[in-house]
Amino acid sequence: MANRTPQTPALHRKSESARRANQIIRGRTLLMMLVMGVGTFLLLFWKLYDLQINRHDEMQARAVTQQTRETKIIASRGTIYDKNHNILASSTTAEMVILDPLRIGQYVESQEEAQEDAAARALEEGEAYTPQPIRDQSYIARGLSRILDMDQASIEKKMENTKSEYVILRRKVEKEAADEIRRFLNGEIDEEGNEIPEGQRRSVTGVHLSPDSKRYYPYNAMAANVLGFVDIDSKGAVGLEVKYNEDLSGTAGRTISAQNNKGQPLLFQYEQYFDAENGSDLVLTLDINVQIALEKGMESMLSKFDAANGGTGIVMDVNSGALLGMASYPNYDSNQSGVLYDGKLKAKLEKQLEDIEKDRDKYAEQDAAEAAAREAAGIEDDGEERVSAYEKAVTKAKDDARQSQWRNKCIDSTYEPGSTFKPITLAMALEEGTVNMNTTFDCSGSVMVKGWDKPINCSRAAPGHGHQILKEAVGNSCNPAFIKMGLAVGTSTYYQYLKSFGLMEKTNVDMIGEVQGIFAEEKNFNSNLVSLASYSFGQTFNVTPIELIRAQAACVNGGYLYEPYVVEQVLDGEGNILRQHETKCIRQVVSEETSAKVRECLEYVVAEGTGKNGQVNGYRIGGKTGTADKTGTKTPSNPKGDIVVSFMCFAPADDPQYIMLLTMDTPSRTTGTYPSGGNMVAPTASQIMGEILPVLGVEPDYTADQLAGADAAVPHVVGQDLETAKGRLENAGFTFRTLGSGTEVTAQTPEGGAIVPNNATIVLYLGEEKNDALRAVPNVLGMTAAEANQALTNAGFIMRVTGATSAESGNVKAISQDREEGAELAPGSVVTVRFGDNSVRD
Repeated sequence: MANRTPQTPALHRKSESARRANQIIRGRTLLMMLVMGVGTFLLLFWKLYDLQINRHDEMQARAVTQQTRETKIIASRGTIYDKNHNILASSTTAEMVILDPLRIGQYVESQEEAQEDAAARALEEGEAYTPQPIRDQSYIARGLSRILDMDQASIEKKMENTKSEYVILRRKVEKEAADEIRRFLNGEIDEEGNEIPEGQRRSVTGVHLSPDSKRYYPYNAMAANVLGFVDIDSKGAVGLEVKYNEDLSGTAGRTISAQNNKGQPLLFQYEQYFDAENGSDLVLTLDINVQIALEKGMESMLSKFDAANGGTGIVMDVNSGALLGMASYPNYDSNQSGVLYDGKLKAKLEKQLEDIEKDRDKYAEQDAAEAAAREAAGIEDDGEERVSAYEKAVTKAKDDARQSQWRNKCIDSTYEPGSTFKPITLAMALEEGTVNMNTTFDCSGSVMVKGWDKPINCSRAAPGHGHQILKEAVGNSCNPAFIKMGLAVGTSTYYQYLKSFGLMEKTNVDMIGEVQGIFAEEKNFNSNLVSLASYSFGQTFNVTPIELIRAQAACVNGGYLYEPYVVEQVLDGEGNILRQHETKCIRQVVSEETSAKVRECLEYVVAEGTGKNGQVNGYRIGGKTGTADKTGTKTPSNPKGDIVVSFMCFAPADDPQYIMLLTMDTPSRTTGTYPSGGNMVAPTASQIMGEILPVLGVEPDYTADQLAGADAAVPHVVGQDLETAKGRLENAGFTFRTLGSGTEVTAQTPEGGAIVPNNATIVLYLGEEKNDALRAVPNVLGMTAAEANQALTNAGFIMRVTGATSAESGNVKAISQDREEGAELAPGSVVTVRFGDNSVRD
């Protein structure tokens, strides 16, 4: 039988297959593990590479943030000085109150837990337990609200977000309040401010005080529209504060110290300190004494004549463009910039809010209509609370009012200048040789101009000013005469002079918000004689006050146009000069000879013309009045329309050093004073110039008549015999009268040393008892100088005369007195009475 191959049992074959399958599975598993291991390693390697190489800086920064605490050191903002280094703005140390809602919550919980533990222990020991009150969020809020004068509920609301560790409660907290908060937090006083006995004191945690600074303006509203103010972060918001913010701000410093994972400082560990670099100081060209006189005079004028839209005032050095004073109304207090300061502005806002309240239903309808429109458009409500139309209207009205008082109208508002522009037309005509000092003009009260079918009127109606030489025409502010001058210059040449005087460009004064004037396009102007005619006397175009005074200065300073400025120097903390302003002359517009003739004409305006109420004893003053119609303001209820009245003046007239421009927008026509620049503004200009010229070093030069009324000290003659007293008084320029029959002076009125006009009569008592009872001041307004002097003398007072002292019109009357009627003063007191010519019509 043939041999056969033995058969492998079926079971053995299955076992071999299983073994091979297991080997395959193990191999694949190992391969997969290897692949996954390598892949995982590569991923980890990439992640480590990404973290340690690609994101090294980021991770390092996060580690530093987690391990260190950075505290900002606030740089002291630079001080702003006037030209004499009087402080106008400075920064003082203050503090910031910060809430830590997380820590406050933990503090309250710890008290509750301690109270529960104490109660349990007392129960175990069988003792009575009286729990102490929990100093919770409400307790803390009550204490802080009392000290900071804040709403308690609003403070409690800020504590609700217990995930937060930093909530600013109040910035700029002054030292007194901050010290009170410290006493409260240290447990020295309770929430009502009552002293807590030493053994019962418990500190409050979760409230911190951090260094801060507060800007302080020592003169409050003085020069506010120039200085501006800073925002809550001590950054410039308005005025010079924002214009020079980079110089004033400085660079903040910081301290970096180690902290643990709970954000608590690690004592004696890493700490690094970087000094703050304080801001630079500014020295301005403003003189605070000039500013005080300017604002005092303007506020009195605006109040007296009930000006609806405020006014402006600028005092400038004619030979450099340096601004010594600048005022704009309405104004505000830089220390409380958000508070409305002006009464008229407050009343206007209240009226607006009343009107908004009346229309509340209409605003609700607007909200409903908007909601319906969103629904119709399929716009889903995002859950955020929407500001209602009513709330928007209220907010806008308040914001507009605040913005209105923050403006500086000297540079950011334009107006039609009226007759104060005439010196510029005069300078053009003289420079071009179309007129000379002997040129004559005939005024019938109006003039016709080609292209206009109505007569253009003069300030004096028919028969007008009649026949005049140039100086008289300027003194009378005669419109037909100036129209003749302008037409003689011609449209093209006139327009080029407007450019040369810098009226069609910004002055580039170093302040924010300056705008430029509004003039006709050259092509249109050159083809329109009517525009030339109206421009000649300052109507139908707009300028800013700063543009106008710069051009006026060029007319009288020899013809030189300067760039105005207000910052003289930038200093470092040691007083070293970092930057010094250099006077910048733009160009010479007219010749020295032309300028001298303009000065002569403008001095005549004040001596004999419409500006006579701008006279100042002891000084030669040149000037020009202005009464400009506000185009488009005539209505059936206001047929005469609104006006802007103004006055420009400079001194000394023969060698100008300082120039001033005052404007008043929309004075009332019902004050009893004829509405014109000569009647309303010139007297105030006289008062201001009389105060600032001596301060600026311009010495008075009195005429013989003026010297007779100049101030002098009364000699002390009590105890002397009558003859000796008589001689001393007469030598000093005083007259006297006696009461009593003795030979020795036993008393005198005014007392020796009193400063009174040296034409005053001194009362000498020769044994008779002196009556020192107070006397009531009489009302002398509207009286002539003689009548006013008699009334005051009869009442026992001495009159000091100021303002216009003589005029051919015979209309010089008392227009103001510095002591109100009925005021009680001692006998011999001086009452200053300002006189003015009420016949002025421009």
